[in-house]
Amino acid sequence: MDLTHFDEQGNAWMVDVSDKDVTSRTAIAEGFIAVNDTIYDRIAARTMKKGDVLSVAQLAAIMGAKQTSQLIPLCHPLSLTKVEVHCTLVDGESPACTEATHNRAVKVRAIVKTTGKTGVEMEALTAVQVGLLTVYDMCKAIDKGMIMGPTYLVEKEGGKSGHFVR
Repeated sequence: MDLTHFDEQGNAWMVDVSDKDVTSRTAIAEGFIAVNDTIYDRIAARTMKKGDVLSVAQLAAIMGAKQTSQLIPLCHPLSLTKVEVHCTLVDGESPACTEATHNRAVKVRAIVKTTGKTGVEMEALTAVQVGLLTVYDMCKAIDKGMIMGPTYLVEKEGGKSGHFVR
């Protein structure tokens, strides 16, 4: 497959989407941050000094999706029609829980939609990452050893490449 963000000389450019069809496009992404028991319990009890971690992470993720083209150099600015984010506590098995001291997690899941000429995968992935970073920021005073990841695209619909399901 050819790389679409480079010309024949290797110079970066933003892909020309002017000839593409306008279609409904949706992307779903999710990611995890593994936390220790103290952080998990304080998030659940809403007793973190900086506030309600899940609500703030949700808002940050929504804001992150809206700022994607300002953060990722070759992304097109999009008019998003929906950004829905769910931040939940995961007790037990999680892909992020790789250490005995960090055996619980926060999961951030983003659903992003638009009607346009290019997809919203980057917006969904950015939303998740910003949400996870917000959890880290709000909890780092208790433990700087939190583990982020994995973050991945769950599903995408619309556009020339069709439907993708992980």
